[in-house]
Amino acid sequence: MVDFGYIEKKKDEMLLKGFSRRTVKSYIFQYMKYKKSSMGVEEYLISLIKDGKSTNTVRLASAAIRFFTNDMVSVNIPKRRKRLPITLSKKEVNKMITSLDNIKHRIVISLLYSSGLRVSELVNLKNSDINFINNTIHVKNAKGGKDRITLLSKKIKSQLKKYKKGEKYVFEFKNKKYSQKSILEIVKKAALKAKINKNVTPHTLRHSFATHLLESGTDIRFIQKLLGHARLETTSIYTHVAKSEFLRIKSPLD
Repeated sequence: MVDFGYIEKKKDEMLLKGFSRRTVKSYIFQYMKYKKSSMGVEEYLISLIKDGKSTNTVRLASAAIRFFTNDMVSVNIPKRRKRLPITLSKKEVNKMITSLDNIKHRIVISLLYSSGLRVSELVNLKNSDINFINNTIHVKNAKGGKDRITLLSKKIKSQLKKYKKGEKYVFEFKNKKYSQKSILEIVKKAALKAKINKNVTPHTLRHSFATHLLESGTDIRFIQKLLGHARLETTSIYTHVAKSEFLRIKSPLD
């Protein structure tokens, strides 16, 4: 039986620890599913694996159950798969931007790419966060509750000054900030119109931002700061997809 009072108590604990609201929601959802299954911890996690659930889902369920029950799970949880990020060429990004007639949607694509913003950061971007003098964007309360400074493209700067922004947030509709779902739909529509045969998401544009900076010779430590990564190891994945150095390597046969 689910104790909703206990869930509320643990919810407050997560918020005090600085968990994002999205993580809180996911943890509660996973814990509720576990409780309703009436299985033991190990039995439940094994059932998820047998049902073909993704590694991320199994790991999330394990973390949620561990948080709520303080039960140190002894099941060997599958390791997270390290996939190379999908990136776009500069030409493909430009095609996405120019394929759209709506100026607001063009700015959405441009900001995601030129500033390396996460979709959650874009929808929460306020007018006061943009510094037109220094050409910077102050990203506040991002992943992990951290603030950082990132770039404001001079090209986007002129467009943003002309574009009619919301009263509080840069992107608003009927006095409400855009949802992450709305941003995803804009990106998908742009990729479709540009005839890009890849699974393009808002994060693809962030990946492309980092990769193109690396290809242009930007120090990876600066890219780490612009992206807001806690560890350099996270940023270093872009060295596997950046082409500038890779293309200079010749096969021993050549």
